[in-house]
Amino acid sequence: MAKKKKTVRREWTKDNVKTLKTLAKQRAGVKKIAKALKRTPGATAAKAFVLGVSLSTQ
Repeated sequence: MAKKKKTVRREWTKDNVKTLKTLAKQRAGVKKIAKALKRTPGATAAKAFVLGVSLSTQ
């Protein structure tokens, strides 16, 4: 049986949130923001939704 990869959860720091908001204002896109924060696009989008930040690139 294959070993399961352990999920590592990291807290969102104030710097992470600040970076998320800054890049969202620049209309960077979810993938680019996620890469900058070293997080998954899903986690990034979920946090943006909780904060009420739009990740639309239009």
